[in-house]
Amino acid sequence: MAESARRARGGGGAARRAARTAVSFETARYIERNIPNFEVLTEEALEIIEQNADTVLEEIGVNFPDNPEALALWREAGADVQGERVRIPRGLARKLCFTAPSTITQVARNRDRDVVIGGRNLVLAPVYGPPFVRDAAGGRRYATMADFEKFVKLGYMSKWLHHSGGTVCEPTDIPVNKRHLDMLHAHMTLSDKPFMGSVTEPSRAQDSVDMCGILFGKDFVQENTVMTSLININSPMTFDDVMMGALKVYAENNQACIISPFIVGGAMAPVSVAGTLTQVLAETLAGIAYSQLVRPGAPVIMGAFVTSIDMNSGAPTFGTPEAAHITYGAGQLARRLNLPYRSAGSFTGSKLPDAQAAYETSNSLNMGLLSGVNFMLHACGWLEGGLVSSFEKFVMDADQLGTLHHLARGVEIDVNAQAMDAIREVGPGGHYLGCAHTQSNFRDAFWKSDLLDYKPFETWSDEGARDTQSLATARVEKMLADYQQPALDPAIREALDAFVATRKAAEPDSFS
Repeated sequence: MAESARRARGGGGAARRAARTAVSFETARYIERNIPNFEVLTEEALEIIEQNADTVLEEIGVNFPDNPEALALWREAGADVQGERVRIPRGLARKLCFTAPSTITQVARNRDRDVVIGGRNLVLAPVYGPPFVRDAAGGRRYATMADFEKFVKLGYMSKWLHHSGGTVCEPTDIPVNKRHLDMLHAHMTLSDKPFMGSVTEPSRAQDSVDMCGILFGKDFVQENTVMTSLININSPMTFDDVMMGALKVYAENNQACIISPFIVGGAMAPVSVAGTLTQVLAETLAGIAYSQLVRPGAPVIMGAFVTSIDMNSGAPTFGTPEAAHITYGAGQLARRLNLPYRSAGSFTGSKLPDAQAAYETSNSLNMGLLSGVNFMLHACGWLEGGLVSSFEKFVMDADQLGTLHHLARGVEIDVNAQAMDAIREVGPGGHYLGCAHTQSNFRDAFWKSDLLDYKPFETWSDEGARDTQSLATARVEKMLADYQQPALDPAIREALDAFVATRKAAEPDSFS
């Protein structure tokens, strides 16, 4: 009996040790804010911007080039259409926006990882779109599909990241007309988090819908939102027919679109905050209204990608106070429309994951949290003004996203948080390290970085005096070594493989 008991205790200890060392793929639930939004615009300022945006739409108008179907929809809705120019009567765009939902639930194939976009929530997604990648070993180079798959794996394993994203880098070794198939396949098979669809051509958007039909079921896709995709407006005030074609496909199939101006202040918008906000509002009103003309109730997110410009070099700048003012103000305007809001990210113009990158990224991430952003694309990995996806910066940023989760919790004031028992126990001149309250709460009391070094100088020096980029390189290697692919029904995997193969065989390769 005693021997049996010893075995039981030994087995329990081994199990606990195994649990401590086991690879974990925990993902935090999307952020639910318990802190107020930061608002910079007065009621008077908001009303002026809204009136000016209506004036822009009515008197100046917006362009829908090479898109007779869109022009016909606008004409039927009551807009003044002359050539490709659409002038929208005052109040019409706002009225059309009323049918867009205020919150969107995006379903993941792992239903524990569904996200709700809107309200007080914040969903974090990785960098999107760079043609280059960078790591400490290989430096800056054109991205490949192998790089893309590594980023998807890192995103899947990042605790504080809720979304797998879309084009985390542009795999230039795959033909342009076929790479969307490989990218979607990677998101669907290497991760079980929510993901984004292709927008580079309407047929590619349809491929995205069709692949989701295989993954989730065709009827399920028509009744649920399983993709959130990025539709950029060509600022100033031009709605590209390719992007609008992709938007049409997604709206018709009940899939969410981020309708977002791409603005560099001083180049694609006025240099003033109020002027830029006027243009942002006018463009998003027109884009969201068009989505509702295609399908009333289509899920959409109001976007605002805004940065300023260096007037000496013409290069975009990030983490600036002007960008913050615009991001805060656009959040107020989105809330007045009762629409989900996309903005902010790990923005930096730095070429390396250095101090400049850290400063600019920190400014950008915090303004996103405080401005009420509901969907933050580019939350980790962005470098060099969006030209580069950095492996080291990806894990550095993903680690820091944990601070947003903790800041958003606000300040608890329950009996445990008041800690009166601890104050009584310790009294004057004591310390709290061994008191009962600390022993009960130390595991969860403070946010803890999984990357940064807080060791004494001697230990840090003995371990190689590694800087943050070196620590990040080691973390990337460990995460990729620990990666375990999420389970997927073999029949679904075979159907996805077959779809991709068939679509690739249907047309010749094109790299333009």
